[in-house]
This record gives sequence, structure tokens and C-alpha cells, in this order.
Amino acid sequence: MASTKVKRIMTQPINLISRFLQHKARTHIWLFEQKDLRIKGRIIDFDEYMNLVLDEAEEVSIKKKQESQWERFFS
Repeated sequence: MASTKVKRIMTQPINLISRFLQHKARTHIWLFEQKDLRIKGRIIDFDEYMNLVLDEAEEVSIKKKQESQWERFFS
């Protein structure tokens, strides 16, 4: 029986953000400093520092189980 090795390739975060932008996919952003807060939305722009502009953004509070809707979000 021949063994096959799976080669894993690390995707750079900036490439992943670019892919979400191209496909206009709805994205979940997990905030580093605030573990109980997440933001969902469509990435419409970003820069080399990975600052994001999200459209149809929603702030989701995990502890309170609440969602707040925004039209546009800049980080």
C-alpha cells in the first residue's frame, strides 16, 4: 500500500482577504482583543495594513446574543 503525503500550504492573510473581496463573500471577523464580539459583512476594500471596509456589516455579541446592524464599517 502506497502512502500519500498531504502537503499543506500556508495562505497569507492578505491573500485570503483578497479572495473574500473578489468573491464578494460574507465574512465573519473575529476580533483579537474582544473575544465575545464578532463582525459579519462583505469586504469592499482593504489596505496593506489590513484595515477593512465592510458593507452590510453586523456586530454580533456572543455573550449577550445580540446583533447590531450597520450599513458600512471601517476598521
